[in-house]
Amino acid sequence: MANTNSAAAGVYQLENGYWGYRFILTVNGKKKAQKRVKDEAGKPFKTQKQAVKARSIALAQEQAKSLLPPQEKIMRKTVAEVYQEYCEKGRSGKAYTTLKKQDSLWNNHIAAKFGNRYIDDITVAEIQDYLEELYYTDNRAYSYTESFLKMFYLIFGQAYSRNYLQVDIYNKLCINKDTKIHMPKLKIDEDTDIVSFDEQEIERLNEYFKGTNAETAYMLGRYCGLRINECYGLKWEKIDLENGTITIDRQMQYQEGLIKLVPLKTRNAKRKVYMCSRLKEYLTELQKQQEQAAKEFELQRQQNQTFIKDLNGEMVSSLELVNSLPNGKIQTVNSMKYHSRTLQAEHNIKFKYHYLRHTYGTNLATLNTPSHILCNQMGHSSSQVTQKYYIATSAKGINELLNNLEMV
Repeated sequence: MANTNSAAAGVYQLENGYWGYRFILTVNGKKKAQKRVKDEAGKPFKTQKQAVKARSIALAQEQAKSLLPPQEKIMRKTVAEVYQEYCEKGRSGKAYTTLKKQDSLWNNHIAAKFGNRYIDDITVAEIQDYLEELYYTDNRAYSYTESFLKMFYLIFGQAYSRNYLQVDIYNKLCINKDTKIHMPKLKIDEDTDIVSFDEQEIERLNEYFKGTNAETAYMLGRYCGLRINECYGLKWEKIDLENGTITIDRQMQYQEGLIKLVPLKTRNAKRKVYMCSRLKEYLTELQKQQEQAAKEFELQRQQNQTFIKDLNGEMVSSLELVNSLPNGKIQTVNSMKYHSRTLQAEHNIKFKYHYLRHTYGTNLATLNTPSHILCNQMGHSSSQVTQKYYIATSAKGINELLNNLEMV
């Protein structure tokens, strides 16, 4: 529906009640048309006044651009071409799992939607609509949707660094806090809490894991907060029982169907973890048992051992790993799956190995461990991640709160 008001020229109302604007500008003898029904943040114009103001600003910006000296010509590339160039030249040194995740997002989702589009034609509104569809309509997890946002930042950053995007477009997409692409508003019922076990659950877990093949992994998760890949990639030579420390410098991963010891994902993940006396005593006894098993089951161990590729490319025996069975068989990150199913079915405990890490961090935060120390012990890449443990609600923290309230 057109509007005859001269102040609102070029502004029109849509069938849904929202508003839009359009204009045609002649620059150097060439006509340039622009038509919009949403602002740069992807939000519709709810009133005529909003559309009039947006049109005025957009028109002024285009007129200002026409007065600038000619810019260096930008080579146009499709999103697929930008991503392919990134794969060939821009991601050396990235972790294997990062590469697999990026390729999965690209091949299964982004390529079909944006691959053939020119990178400089894509708007903030389009990306926002896509992220909102993933999160609200497709019910993708918040963290999973966030991985798409990171991919778009990566792709636009690559395009800008290789002169396929003008600076004003890049700033609008990735820099300007008022316009840049961002995550959809968090759902009210979205579960982003840190999950930790309470004292009763820990007692039941202690009893369950005692004497099982997974007891060592459980102890390392509970008392050191190791990630599961770090736990199963731990070698005996990295444990200093005399000084009570464990050096974390590698992790176990499946790559192309093979078990390998590979670098940690981030530099901060490489760290020295301190042991409590209980874990130190456990590992001291375990080492003695392993030495005894080496004598009693020598032939079985030699036959059952698995040789895997280490950080330096050399093949090492699984017997060097802390998590190997007395008979020499290797344990892997998959060894915990059976216990997760059993604990859920028979003990009504939702068990994920990573929850041990959450419990470790939450307990130390509740005990007022300095945040920079906890950040180091957990190998976080950012202190902001560590801060989540200080605001997480735990039974121990609630009890302390109730005690403090009685003293008010």
